[in-house]
Amino acid sequence: MSDLAPLARFDGLIASGLQDVTHDPAALDSSGFWAVSADFEGRIVCARFSDVRREAVPPPVPGAWRGPAAGDWTSSLDRDAYTAGVRRIREHIAAGDVYQANLCRVLSAPLPGGGADVDALTSLLARGNPAPYAGTIRLPGHGVEIATASPELFLRRDGRTVESGPIKGTGRTEDDLLEKDHAENVMIVDLVRNDLGRVCATGSVTVPDLCVVEKHPGLVHLVSTVRGRLADGAGWPELFAAAFPPGSVTGAPKSSALRIIAELERGPRGPYCGAVGWVDADRGAASLAVGIRTFWIDRTGPAQLLRFGTGAGITWGSDPEREWDETELKASRLLAVASGMFEETGRDA
Repeated sequence: MSDLAPLARFDGLIASGLQDVTHDPAALDSSGFWAVSADFEGRIVCARFSDVRREAVPPPVPGAWRGPAAGDWTSSLDRDAYTAGVRRIREHIAAGDVYQANLCRVLSAPLPGGGADVDALTSLLARGNPAPYAGTIRLPGHGVEIATASPELFLRRDGRTVESGPIKGTGRTEDDLLEKDHAENVMIVDLVRNDLGRVCATGSVTVPDLCVVEKHPGLVHLVSTVRGRLADGAGWPELFAAAFPPGSVTGAPKSSALRIIAELERGPRGPYCGAVGWVDADRGAASLAVGIRTFWIDRTGPAQLLRFGTGAGITWGSDPEREWDETELKASRLLAVASGMFEETGRDA
């Protein structure tokens, strides 16, 4: 186990002085500043910190992060298995079982040495792949060591107002985006509207933005915004029960997509496609990202591993090889940063 002190970094803040840790989301309605990590499979870790102050992510310190070699990554699904999974999802769509499903794979690589620090990786990510919902949670005593460069908002809260920002549609440039991408985005917006509608006041759920093109390092996304006002009596437990796991990384209908994911993916996603972020219970404010573009350290086996997930949304219009290429596009820059190649060359390896 790492002896690094617990901390969290989000939105220009650093939190230290760990007070308590719980798996009960109801704690987020109490008091204090919380870092939150929720695995895709539903394990939630909420950590309250006593000291929260403004601090920018420090610049990388040479040698502070020793990442895996670029060629050391292995995938839970190789190209043949992934493209076969895409074809299988299309069969489910043809049978009327599902309209869309996200197919993901988890990449793993051994970390050299025993003192890997996700906070040092965060410094590299801030320089090599800045992201609007970037952050870190370092709780080695509780099995949570995450560095995220997520571009996607899962849930933002401001008092009783709640907002989600689902992403669907990815390309190197705006010209790469297809009609399939727009249709997929609208489909997931409907799903998120339904999720939030379960805990929001009747008539309060709106879509202020639909299919807006956002530019990120090395790629573009289609992003929409869904907003609502929480119903009286609804808090964090009800919000998680209604909206988790995020619709953009499951599919529609969500229950059918989850069954297909379990059938096709070889192992748990863990923090990937879950939620990661912060809750300030005193101010009634929060920002939780979808756990994509996210690294985590796994110390449960004989060798410590760095893990990273990538995936794509599959519809009837999906081409298996193109979907594989999308998962490669999403991963390439981040893996280069984590392996130290981006810092050395100034570009992807």
